[in-house]
Amino acid sequence: MTSWQGNIAKITLPTSFAVGDVNVYVIKGEALTMIDSGVRTDQSREALEQELNTLGLQLSDIEQVVLTHHHPDHAGGLEFVSDQCQIYGHPTNQRWLDMSETFVGQLTRFFTQLAGELGVPEEYYSKLIDYRGPGSVITTRGLSACVREGDEVPGLPEWRVIETLGHAQSHISLFREKDGVLIGGDHLLAKISPNPILEPALEPGADRPKPLLQYNEALKKLLNIPVSLVYSGHGAEITQIPEVIQSQLNRQHGRAMQVKEMLTKSPLTGLQVCMQLFPKVYKKQFGLTLSESVAQLDYLEDLGEIKHETHSGVIYYSVR
Repeated sequence: MTSWQGNIAKITLPTSFAVGDVNVYVIKGEALTMIDSGVRTDQSREALEQELNTLGLQLSDIEQVVLTHHHPDHAGGLEFVSDQCQIYGHPTNQRWLDMSETFVGQLTRFFTQLAGELGVPEEYYSKLIDYRGPGSVITTRGLSACVREGDEVPGLPEWRVIETLGHAQSHISLFREKDGVLIGGDHLLAKISPNPILEPALEPGADRPKPLLQYNEALKKLLNIPVSLVYSGHGAEITQIPEVIQSQLNRQHGRAMQVKEMLTKSPLTGLQVCMQLFPKVYKKQFGLTLSESVAQLDYLEDLGEIKHETHSGVIYYSVR
């Protein structure tokens, strides 16, 4: 049963995604605040209303929502709060919440070009462009205002924003210095590594972000912050923060070395790496597995372990 731990209550909501349930948090402050909102489904809304009721609250009591990032299992439930509810998040959320014609066009061009470079057949292009999932789980709400690195969270004067990019270009965590509590979204999870998901650059024509490199840097940033407890977006709380961070770094490095071993046999395209790395699930989770594969290639190139050459518009990776 949901209960208060100090002024924080954790609510676990169902999703239809492979990652399973998602955690949202209610914080008592100058404004009653919910961190993330779950997915946009009737089942999720019913569970949220029921758990709020155990706290003596209703959805209409929520005065503001802070998004850790834009993914639909965290932002879809914005539909549930009142129109007067303020919504805060990193400015990069907005393009995914608006899904304007301009941004949809940018997405289409980005993933079409990338797919061609990775050796992806045209019949798979739509799986990349629509990787966010069915429209029924996506919110139509937007941000009321933006928060950035170092900002104090409106209505929560003890909490400040830490940018933790990698899993998403919009990803932030919230830190309370007095007791070292971090609400970390999907940045640090106890049992699994979050996918470093491909996104187009903020500015058209700029180089795409390299999410695994960002993610690793953001993990290392946490080692220099006195975090004592992480409330995560999925699963249990984390108290052994340095150990979990090192485990995540080791896990990613190990997978990258697995990819390097593949490349010792012959040059491969990004798609070929994906097919070997995720032979059983790449067709069902194409966007996620291809993102993960490209992330490992980015990481190995950054280490100087591999190189790439382009032939007829397709990139081939090989060891140095």
